[in-house]
Amino acid sequence: MNYVNSGNKDTRSGFGAGLLEAGKNNPKIVALCADLTGSVKMDAFAQAFPDRFFQCGIAEANMIGVAAGLSVAGKIPFAGTFAGFATGRVYDQIRQSIAYSQTNVKIAASHAGVTLGEDGATHQILEDIGLMRMLPNMTVINPCDYNQTKAATIAAANYNGPVYLRFGRPAVPNFTHPDLPFEIGKALLLRQGTDVSIFATGHLVWEALLAAEELANSGISAEVINIHTIKPLDTEAILTSALKTKAVVTAEEHLIAGGMGEAIAAFLAHQFPVQQEFVAVDDRFGQSGKPTELLKAYGLDAKHIVEASLRLYKQK
Repeated sequence: MNYVNSGNKDTRSGFGAGLLEAGKNNPKIVALCADLTGSVKMDAFAQAFPDRFFQCGIAEANMIGVAAGLSVAGKIPFAGTFAGFATGRVYDQIRQSIAYSQTNVKIAASHAGVTLGEDGATHQILEDIGLMRMLPNMTVINPCDYNQTKAATIAAANYNGPVYLRFGRPAVPNFTHPDLPFEIGKALLLRQGTDVSIFATGHLVWEALLAAEELANSGISAEVINIHTIKPLDTEAILTSALKTKAVVTAEEHLIAGGMGEAIAAFLAHQFPVQQEFVAVDDRFGQSGKPTELLKAYGLDAKHIVEASLRLYKQK
């Protein structure tokens, strides 16, 4: 495998490290939190810059409004809470005060997907990417590991416009290079292949790499592309790979409806219709369990990516 796990780390800590570094580099950056400072890893920023940190309490709608106001005043706000609360609970405020108004607010959404674990269905939001990518003017970023989340946070701070930044709770393989530049809207080719294209995002990028290794042992050449930016999509990278392999698997910790896979399918339907398999959650809510157990139960692990790839390969 071209990429090696340097040790498991949670992506929310990558956000915390990126926010602190961005804050040191730019005094305009401020942070707001909805009573989850430690959980969202904003504590280091709060300690370093107490005059630039605002604890809003369990009042997410108000937090979004305050963030929008700070943006109008010239600040660069990061508003942090759990992904379920950062989207569904405050959708109207995001739509009106951030997306429609094009304020320079960064929504920092932790604990996304089933890998939140034991907190169960009420907290395991699986529709947040769909909610956010449907909004005009919103950029949607879903990095894969600690290093990439740190880099994505810094890139979001330097980007002028609304950003939804999605990350998670569990410790997952940290395999990208710490100095790898993060370019919003530019996918990363992690492994070249000729038989099937695997487009993965977030925690499932590592699972895609494991799947590609297993497929290689069976003589199948899988191309793995990290779609860390779901909006805007890197359509050039997607089309180039699809034209080469003529078989597409998409893998994400999200519902099929509204997710990255649907976005890729919609694009390819106009440019190059191709057979596609979706490794994602099919119209279900989450449930309580350990992250690895839930990935397996919901068909989101390397085994299921391999199975999807084999189905496509046999159809070719």
